[in-house]
Amino acid sequence: MTAKPSIFSSPSRYVQGKDAIHELGKYLKQLGENPLLLSDDTVWGLVEQSLTDGFEKEGLPVNRVKFEGFATAERVNDTVKLIKDNNYDVVVGLGGGSAIDSAKAAGFEADIRWASVPTAASSDAPTSTLSVIYTEDGAFDEYRFFPRNPDLVLIDTQLVAGAPEQFLIAGIGDAMATWVEARATARGNGTTMNGGHPTRAGAALAELCADILRKDSFAALDAVRAGVVTPALDAVVEANTLLSGLGFESGGLAAAHAIHDGLSAAEQTHGLSHGEKVNIGTLAQLIMEGADSEEIEDFIEFTTKVGLPTTLTEVGLSPEDTDVLEAVAKAATAEEETIHNMPFPVEPAQVVEALITLEHTARRVREERGLPEPKKYEAKH
Repeated sequence: MTAKPSIFSSPSRYVQGKDAIHELGKYLKQLGENPLLLSDDTVWGLVEQSLTDGFEKEGLPVNRVKFEGFATAERVNDTVKLIKDNNYDVVVGLGGGSAIDSAKAAGFEADIRWASVPTAASSDAPTSTLSVIYTEDGAFDEYRFFPRNPDLVLIDTQLVAGAPEQFLIAGIGDAMATWVEARATARGNGTTMNGGHPTRAGAALAELCADILRKDSFAALDAVRAGVVTPALDAVVEANTLLSGLGFESGGLAAAHAIHDGLSAAEQTHGLSHGEKVNIGTLAQLIMEGADSEEIEDFIEFTTKVGLPTTLTEVGLSPEDTDVLEAVAKAATAEEETIHNMPFPVEPAQVVEALITLEHTARRVREERGLPEPKKYEAKH
């Protein structure tokens, strides 16, 4: 049997900068003549004027359709029909992860080019070759994989600075998992999301991502609170979006994101961001793999100070919710899940034990280091 190759993949072009949305038309013109834009009303209100000016300059039509809710199989199919009925030649996901995931999936199905234009640095999904598809009520349904990355990823740092700080916090939670998972995948000789073994380049970018976040996250959050772009914010946007995206895809995912997927199936966690649930998964992974106590405690302190949950209490669960935790663990250890990239076999019982342990560990560390007590999260229905 032939060994799997190591694979590195990336978007064809990544553009980041203050007021970069003005330039979107210029870069899309290199991809097609009749773009379709997917965005919700809030995002469209923020970008319409700047984007339209740029499109007019390039002679591109502004074809925008309203996108609401989650990226579901039905919404993807509806978008494919729209593309084919109107001969669109490039589809653009504008705004949040669901619009971007829908654009990627629809672009692939319709056999046209696709672009990601996030308006917040809330996850590393925009650069990747995959979409996360959800059910109508927001539970994880499936990953869809594509043979190439987006043709363009463009992120305007002024839009990030103007977005609620919770989006940047969520992105930090997602990106803090990248190095923890990449190093575990490398130790376990696992398979990355692009179907090969992890590359050294992917691991190096994942580690750089973690270094930037520890150095610049608090200053970046100050910039968002002030609504301005600073070098610290610019660095964290790149870490959350590009470095984490390349790092996870070419370095590998492991337990953290699998536990996120399990948590997404628990009704109590609905309304939490991707990055908030991932942070619980990362902490559970560190406990499960027997990471150094100092690393675990520093991770709890850092992510608590950033504003991320580090206890079950903060995601609407408790150690006594045995049935729910067992269901989470069962989903996290499904045959196709990334938890099997860990350098040891993982059974559901180990996930349950790690989730129960993190509640006690995080509470102890928070008390010892003078951090706030966890507040109970109430799911939004």
